[in-house]
This record gives sequence, C-alpha cells and structure tokens, in this order.
Amino acid sequence: MAAETKAADTAEDELSPATGWRARIGEYGRILTAIFTLVVFAAVGLAIYRLTEEVSYDDVVTAMATTGIDQIALAVFFTVLSFLSLCLYDWNAMAFIGRKRPFAEVALTGFSAYAVGNAAGFGMLSGGAIRYRAYARAGLAPDEIGRIIAFVTLSFSLGLAAVTALSLIPMSSEIAPLLGIDAMWLRAIAIAVLAGFGVLLVIGERRSLTFAGVTLRLADSLTLSRQFLVTVADLAFSASVVYALLPEQAAISWPAFFAIYSIAIGVGVLSHVPAGIGVFETVIIASLGPTTNVDAVLASLVVYRLIYYVLPLIIAITLVTVTELRHVSKTPALAGVGRTASRISPALLAALSVILGTMLIFSSVTPTPESNLEFLQRLVPLSIVEGAHFFSSLLGLLLVIAARGLAQRLDGAWWAAGIGAAAALVLSLLKAFAIFEAAALAVLLIGLVASKRLFIRPASLFRQALTSSWLTAIAVICIGACFLMFFVYRDVDYSHSLWWDFEFSEEAPRSLRAMLGLTIFASAVAIFSLLRPAAPAVTPSTPEDVAKAADILMKHDVADSNLVRTGDKAIMFSPDGLAFLMYGKQGRSWIAFLDPVGPKKSRDELVWQFVESARLAGCRAVFYQASPQLLPAIADAGLQAFKLGELAVVDLSRFDLKGGKWANLRQSASKAERDGLSFEIIPVERVPDVLEDLRNVSDSWLSQHRTKEKGFSLGAFTDDYMLAQPVIVLRYEGRIVAFANILVTDTHNEASIDLMRFSPDAPKGAMDYLFVSLLTHLRNESYAHFNLGMAPLSGLSRRDVAPVWDRIANTFYEHGERFYNFKGLRAFKSKFHPEWQPRYLAVSGGLSPVIALLDATLLIGGGLKGVVKK
Repeated sequence: MAAETKAADTAEDELSPATGWRARIGEYGRILTAIFTLVVFAAVGLAIYRLTEEVSYDDVVTAMATTGIDQIALAVFFTVLSFLSLCLYDWNAMAFIGRKRPFAEVALTGFSAYAVGNAAGFGMLSGGAIRYRAYARAGLAPDEIGRIIAFVTLSFSLGLAAVTALSLIPMSSEIAPLLGIDAMWLRAIAIAVLAGFGVLLVIGERRSLTFAGVTLRLADSLTLSRQFLVTVADLAFSASVVYALLPEQAAISWPAFFAIYSIAIGVGVLSHVPAGIGVFETVIIASLGPTTNVDAVLASLVVYRLIYYVLPLIIAITLVTVTELRHVSKTPALAGVGRTASRISPALLAALSVILGTMLIFSSVTPTPESNLEFLQRLVPLSIVEGAHFFSSLLGLLLVIAARGLAQRLDGAWWAAGIGAAAALVLSLLKAFAIFEAAALAVLLIGLVASKRLFIRPASLFRQALTSSWLTAIAVICIGACFLMFFVYRDVDYSHSLWWDFEFSEEAPRSLRAMLGLTIFASAVAIFSLLRPAAPAVTPSTPEDVAKAADILMKHDVADSNLVRTGDKAIMFSPDGLAFLMYGKQGRSWIAFLDPVGPKKSRDELVWQFVESARLAGCRAVFYQASPQLLPAIADAGLQAFKLGELAVVDLSRFDLKGGKWANLRQSASKAERDGLSFEIIPVERVPDVLEDLRNVSDSWLSQHRTKEKGFSLGAFTDDYMLAQPVIVLRYEGRIVAFANILVTDTHNEASIDLMRFSPDAPKGAMDYLFVSLLTHLRNESYAHFNLGMAPLSGLSRRDVAPVWDRIANTFYEHGERFYNFKGLRAFKSKFHPEWQPRYLAVSGGLSPVIALLDATLLIGGGLKGVVKK
C-alpha cells in the first residue's frame, strides 16, 4: 500500500481520465439549450398568433369578465385539491427513503417547491433547489435529498405518461381528429406506453433491473401503485381547474379534455420553455379551437394561469411571511416549519419577483381599461400617465434581474427589489389604477420586509453577469411581450407618427414606447453580461497569500488546511479577510479543497464568493472533501453534494494500547522496537538539520514506487513546505529510514500528517510503529483528535433505494481492487478504531459528479500524463 494515507491521493486510480469532448459539450450545451428554447418559444408565439387571427384582445377581455364567480370558486377548489395531492409526492418520497419529518414541515416544503416550479419553470428557481435547501436544514443527507427529488420527478413523469396513455385508448377516436393523427396510431402508442409501465411494475417485484452491466433498483409495486394514484389525482384536479373555466359551449367531455391536458403538460415540459408558457396554450387552443370560440378558450387559459400558477405562489409567500414574523414558529411543535420557512423564503421571493416583473412588462404593452383611463384623466396629467407607463416596464425588468440576487440572498438585491416594487406599486396606480398589480406588489414588499434578516450577503447585484439561463428567461419574457403587443394592436396600422402621439385615448403609442425602452434596457443588460471582461485566470498563490492563510489556519481546528503551505493552489480570501479557501483549476472545474477556514459567517460568504467567481469564469464550482458542516451553505449556493467517502478521526482521549482491541497494534510496536526502530519528534526549528536525510528517504521512496510528486490535496517534498511544520522520524541503526511531516494548529484540537515515506530497507511494521508512536506523543501533548485521512468510496449506501452515484461508487469499491486497494486502506485505518465522518463532493450546475471527480483526479495527479504514469 502506498505510504501516503490521505484518501484524496487515491483519486487518480478511481476512474479513467476524461477527454476534452465532454468539456466542449458542457461549454456549448447551455448555449444550444438556450437557442433551442428561444426558437421553440418564437415558433409557439407565431403559432398562437396565427391560431388567434380571428380573435381580438377586447373579445378575450370580455370573455374573462364574463367568467362566473361559481367557475372561479370551483377552479380554486380544484387547485387546492391538486396542491394537496402534490404535497403527497414529498410525503411518499419520505416514506420511500425511510425518513420521517412532521407533515406540516413536509407539506410547506412540497407546496412551496411546486408553487415555484410551476410558476417559474426554469432551473435556477426550480422546486428541487427549494427541497435541497429545506431538507438539508432538516438534517437529511445529500443522497437522501437527491433520492427525494428523483422520486418526485420520476414518479410524475411515469405517472403523466401512464395517465395520458390510459386516457388515449378509449378517447382516441375523439382526440385524433383534433391532433390530425390517425386514431389507430394513437392507440398503438398508448398501448406501448402502458406495456412499458407494466414491465416496471413487474420489475418492481424483483426491485432491480440490469441493463448494459448497470443495475438499477426500483421501488416496490405497492409504492409505485400508490404514487401512480397520487399522480392521477394531481392531474385530474389540475385538469379540472381548466375544465371548470372553459365556456359552456366547449363541446368536449371531461375524459377527452383530460387526455388533451396531459399531452399539453407533457409537451410543455419537453419544450424547456419556462413554465411551458405558450406551448401549453398552443396545444389546448389547437385542440379546442375548431369546436369552441378561441377567445373564450384563451380567456380561460389566462384565468387558469392566474389561479393555478400565481395564486399558490402568493399563498406560499404569505405563509412564509407569517412564519417569518414569528407568529407560528414560536410554537415548539412548529419550530421545524419556522426553519423551513427561513430556508425557502429567498427562493419564493425570487420567484414572485420574476412573476410580478413579467406582469409589469406585459401590462405595459396592453391597453388600460377604458373606465380606469377616464378616472385617471380627471386626476392626473397626461405626462404622469405616460411616464408611469414607460417606467413600469423598466421596473418590471429590474424585478426580474433582482430575482437572481434574491435567490442568492444579496442585500443589494433586497434593496433593488424593495425599491423597485415600491416604485412599481405607485406607478401601477398612476398608469392604470391597477388594483390587482398594486396588491400583488404589496405582498412582495411585505415578504421582503419580513425576511430582511435573511439577506445579509454584502455583494453587489451588478457585479455579477447574468448566466445563459437568466438571459434566456429575459429573452422569453421580451419575445412574449412583443407577441402580446402585436396581438393586442393587430388592427392598428403602423406609422412613424405613432411614436410621437401623446393622447389619453391612444394606447398603441404608449405600448410601442414601453416596448422600445424594454428592448433597449434588456439588450444593454445582455451586452453587459456577454461582453464584460473575462474573469482572471487562476494563478498559484503568492508567498504573501500563503503567509496570510497560515496565520488564519493556526487559529482554527482543521489540521489539513496546512496544505495551503505547498503554494501550488490559488487562495481566495473572504471580504473581511478572516477566512480563506484554497482551490485549483482543471478543465472547466474550479475545485476547492476542504471547507473554507475561518469563522462560520466568513466561511459561508466564501462559499458564495467561490461559486459566483467560478460561474463568471464560465466554469463549474466543485468542493472536494466537503464536511457535513458545510452542507447548508452548499445547499444555499445551489450546489448538490455526493458522498465521496469517510474520514477516519481518532479520539486521542480514548487512545490507549492497553486492552484486547489494541493487542495487534501493541504487538507490532513492540516488535518494531525489538528490531531496533526508534522514533523522534523533530520540532520546526531543528528540521533544517535533517532536511537532506529526509530528502534521501523521499527520493528513494519515489524511485521505488516509480511515481512522481502529486499535488493539490497532497503535499510535495519541497524545502519551504517541509520546513513549515514538525516532523516525526524513524531511525534504524542510527539513520533515518522513515518520516512524516505533522500538520498541527495552535488550537491543539486536531493533528494530521501528509507526506509519509519509507526507505526500501525499513523494517516491516514500521508504518504501524510510526502511527502508534505519533498518536501516543500527540495524546501526551493534549491534542484532542488525530485525522487519519479519508477512505475513498467507503461508507456509501447499499440499500435498494440508494441513488445511482452510490451504486457506481460501490461498484468501484467492490471491483476496483486491481486499480487501488480501497478495502485495504479502510482496513488499515480501522485498526485505530476511529470515528468515521462523511465527506462529500459538491458540484454546481447540475452536472454529473463523475466529471468533477475526473477533473479532481487530473488535478491531483498533475494532469493526464501524471495520472497515466502515476
């Protein structure tokens, strides 16, 4: 076994090195996805525009006004039932992974996740991020949260496919003419889908499926069946919301509409358009338009969006706001609800900010109701109305941009959203006396005030460039506003004079000017994000940086942070200068080693700073060997954690060679002493006297193992590094035959070692003797713990419900002995009866952890050549 016992040094043997094509796919994949989304949305907008050629905006408004109170009440009732069903997704997921949490806590998380996921749709505000943040604070491990997210996602997808297929079989003859497809083909597709679902149920009895050498374990048939019923109930209730709002003349039965609704939802999900907006409406209008007035159908869909998408989000914000005001969370029984509310509040406020910003933009390109306009004409001058109309669209865009900062808890974003919402509230009354807009903006303001304590990150909102996802979302909103304006004013002939027409009764010119301002402002934001100076390259730390970091680490407990002294890693300091983080770059990965070192508040801010810097540089952020204590900050920053292995920590207060369990180590140490070995602790000031002897041992060790110095998570034998810490040496016949440099801090809480190297002629058992001698010395020096390093890929879940990452890692652990002695390393550490603590690989951007681990492997091994040659 190799002498260095740090687990990270084994990464070079875990997987084969990656090639550059994956990085290229990752680099251009987001751009291609954004282009695809915009093309699809533009095509959908054009389709809706053509489908509604005979429809006027006034007809739609009239149809909305004639929607009965009984219809709205019934739609709200079905919305409540649908979201109750959605909460059962999370409850069943908890049962699936074998965890229990209070129902109120799970229900609030599930309700909020779906409220955000339905309304926002795009990844940065997805329900999965809310679940990760809420459940991480509740004490669930990252792999458990990942299984919950996978469970709700897969169960909905499978349920949607099965429900649609079941609906199509009896209703294919009724639906086929609407879609222009032969009924026989519809039945064949539906039967094939149901057959696949049946196969899953049968496999579920065996709980496993092997395909291409990979074994996947599934939920049992009872769980699948129960979740299928929940999905059926959810889709039935949500379809009933739309059906209740349809005009009476809609000549379609509920079962047929249920099938159309399921198809529309599925196509909307596949389109990648935020919230499926436009795509869903196109399918419904194309299906019902030939038999029903299109204006009435379109009005029903607008009301449906308001009731099913906006209303739950406002309710979620209200619930969280009440909790933040401490009227609920003071009750001990609901303390978990209070913690959950604090976790998800920023994401909810961010989603509402996007929705209200979009609302302001859309309202700026639509006419004001005539009665409201007449009322305003008697109270305020035309110039006020014109200015309010123009600036409302810009404030809407500001709220959309500020939403990203709200999700990241920026104090600057809180101020921007608060000021923008307050100004927009006033302008909404001055431009159109829009009571609904003002009320919704008031909800956002109250939520922001109630959650002020959560926005404590002193980072500039405008320092960060918008990512491709956010730019895509803004582009979708602007394109949608443009199509809406053309739809509203399709009967108005364009002329250049429209731009200079200022009259109370002239709505089209106001909308044109607002659209122009919106386009200019949005284009400026996009250009700023796309053309801003590139982030500086990652460079090794300077001696001054290393010295500053060394001063910080000596005041804290993490002994391994002494690896910053190698000087081969870049160092990032927190804004207050009290914490640091060491990292390196490989491919498109910025990889941080260990947790940031410093006070908790500074550490948490450094996580955000690192993630944002990596994104600005067009790279993914990775934390290698992150501890459980860092998981809440990782979740807040939008990273996902995957278990990497377990760290062995010896409690030195309990270390004693007396007793039966220490018999083997006691005998090994005694034999080593009889063979003539002795140990000595060399303090820092005396290390220069033995430096050349240590170098000879190191060179012979490297030559014997036919390897070269590693880096990043391992130290290399350099004069500066070896002279910075004490050393333990083993002597045989008066000469040094083995050594290890000791990593310590002034707190005496933890000690560790990095380089441990032996001469080829060192007596057998020297390794055990070195550790026993060192641990005994450290115990006598009142050190509390000794860090034996990580056992990679060990301690991962082996249950049937284990996530895919755990199964892959377990496969390497079980069958990778010819590449690396995984089991032997854990067995060696186990001799010291340590406490095993989990360590994680945290990755941003939803990318595969395997790619990040491969980049870490190359970074440790010194690139592809270093890994191959070892």
